[in-house]
Amino acid sequence: MGPELTGPSGEGLSQAPGPQGHGSVLKRRTGWSGRPTGQKVRRLATPIGILAAVAGAFAYVGSVDPNEPGHYPVCPLLKLTGVLCPGCGGLRSAHAFIHGDLGAALEANAIATVGYFLFAVVWGLWLVRAWRGQSLRIGLAPVWWWVVGAVLLIFTVVRNLPFGSALAP
Repeated sequence: MGPELTGPSGEGLSQAPGPQGHGSVLKRRTGWSGRPTGQKVRRLATPIGILAAVAGAFAYVGSVDPNEPGHYPVCPLLKLTGVLCPGCGGLRSAHAFIHGDLGAALEANAIATVGYFLFAVVWGLWLVRAWRGQSLRIGLAPVWWWVVGAVLLIFTVVRNLPFGSALAP
């Protein structure tokens, strides 16, 4: 046996596993086993497809300025009633966000801007869980859905009042 095939004390091959060896810490903690298998690629297809669709939509909004009239339809609620809905200013917010102007994005629609960051966190969690073979289950109690609805309602009402004009696009 040559020196390259012996262990530290010359007794033969070392039985200590390498960083990718059987039961390695990296594999146990992340699920990474070297190369992605076909099954892992299939599990990642949906989150990556959703990211591609969202990235495509953001790329379009980033290239076609919603501040110029005629590129996008007008909000029907705003057109019919003059009331700003929670989504009004969302396209302007996305355009500013893509161009790195976080202040203008928050001015156009603060709820939408917070939603971009929330999407990134949930998508990252989804990707990690898909990689590990786990489903994306975010169990929120019904009270949290009521809280989300109340926040959107309050946001809508306040942005339509004179003292809440800072929230209007």
